[in-house]
Amino acid sequence: MSDPDSVAVVGGGIVGSAAAHRLAREGVDTVLFDRRDDGRATDAGAGIVAPATSSRTDSAAWFALAREAAAHYPDLVADLEADGVTDHGYDSCDLLSVAVDPDEVEAFEAAKRRTQRRSETDGTPSPDTFEEISVERARELFPPLSDAERAMVYRDQGRVDGRTFASALRSAGERHGLSVEHADVTDIALESRPGGTDDTTVAGVVVEGERRAFDAVVIAGGAWSGTFADALGVAIPVEPQRGQIVHLAVDADTADWPIVSPFRHKYMVSWPGGRVAVGATREDDTGFAPRATVAGLHDVYGEALRVADGLADAEPVETRVGLRPVSRDGLPVLGAAPDVEGAYLATGHGPTGLTLGPYSGALVADLVRGVDPEADLSAFDPERFR
Repeated sequence: MSDPDSVAVVGGGIVGSAAAHRLAREGVDTVLFDRRDDGRATDAGAGIVAPATSSRTDSAAWFALAREAAAHYPDLVADLEADGVTDHGYDSCDLLSVAVDPDEVEAFEAAKRRTQRRSETDGTPSPDTFEEISVERARELFPPLSDAERAMVYRDQGRVDGRTFASALRSAGERHGLSVEHADVTDIALESRPGGTDDTTVAGVVVEGERRAFDAVVIAGGAWSGTFADALGVAIPVEPQRGQIVHLAVDADTADWPIVSPFRHKYMVSWPGGRVAVGATREDDTGFAPRATVAGLHDVYGEALRVADGLADAEPVETRVGLRPVSRDGLPVLGAAPDVEGAYLATGHGPTGLTLGPYSGALVADLVRGVDPEADLSAFDPERFR
């Protein structure tokens, strides 16, 4: 499709909000339908934007996209601020990679080698932005840190409050004509293409029983995206993965504390105002149940005290639970739906939605407009699930 007059974006998380923002800025008549599902991953995520430290080595395509996605954030923030939206929840910060126990040292050394290799081959991260430091120096940067074996610091990484950033994208989009409706899209209206082919084209969406005409639709419904598989006649193999996150209040100035990333799939993200987010569980086969559990919270609190025993007196002030949209192969699903002109998918980011989401949404918005995206999306094409 090229230059549609009107587009419906289904899903108000960070991906859908980014796609709607991009479309509106480019002058497309766009409506974002935001059902505000309880358990939306965007609203729960702690938001680490640091692809250079990722252990995901099985997909060069993922890493290339993540590298560009991280670089996209400052430009997007500048656009938001130029539109007068300054409360966006994004900031640069340092990241500490720590091996707390001896059994983590091997993984620490592998991560160090991987970072050095990426720096040499890809130029990311820059050689002057990471180094191994003493544990004593690491504790100066993050005072609650437990005794540890090794520590690396990565400078100029990013943290983002997903809930705030998605809201900022919608607010900025509205200044360019975006309409946001808190309503439930229940179906996609299709029509047969002329010429006797079996393919169909988007004619609109059904919103709470009412058919609304649109030239194109972007499905960015996160873990709920598979709802539209039958309507579009395509496979959308995305399932919810539950993540539980605890926010702690501490009596300290936490604004400059770094992200802390140990080696047992947990993290700590500090925010101004004496708040530290600790997470997150990765629970499969839980269905659409965005609730905290005793087992999940035990897991999170136990890791918090193992890595940062100085948090023992912190006050739990909030628990967030999100359902990550995890695709069958662990990669995002980005691109045109097969055999349905005007239908596009932007989902399946799993635990990396806050890193990739703003960039993914913008790239799919470009596809909708008939503009070749600046990144190679072939590895993420929905066609791969046919």
